[in-house]
Amino acid sequence: MKHQTIEELHEVAQVAISLQAMTRNQRLEHWARLLEQNPEQCLAAFPGTEYMTLDVRNKAQSRGSALSIAFADPTLRAEGLKNDTYGEAKRFFELSDWQLHAIVCHCHVGGTMKAGWAAVQVRSAIDKEGNLFTRLREAISQWVLFRILTHARE
Repeated sequence: MKHQTIEELHEVAQVAISLQAMTRNQRLEHWARLLEQNPEQCLAAFPGTEYMTLDVRNKAQSRGSALSIAFADPTLRAEGLKNDTYGEAKRFFELSDWQLHAIVCHCHVGGTMKAGWAAVQVRSAIDKEGNLFTRLREAISQWVLFRILTHARE
């Protein structure tokens, strides 16, 4: 085996050095910057995520959405983003349903949204995972949604 410096390796391959995985906030910030690269780009919104069953919501995809922008990025894929589904984005970016709903759902913007608007929503999720009010609102909304779905099945 021949020893080569990183500079020598750059001549024959792309070398990425990552000493540490990105934090949640770094991943969100990176996603927001991706969206801000083309702030006027129209993105598809997800229809009615709050009314979907958990299984359907987790598998939901929308071609040309803010989640598609994230998945198209090699850095986020290298960090572990597996696809552009709602459930994977929720897992990877460590977002609550309430937070991801605010970013991708059509009820806020209609069928499409501007990438710049989505970037603002992504940034609003940064540093909010520990906020007591956010956690309380999420718990109440999940309870209300559960009650609605339970009564709809009866």
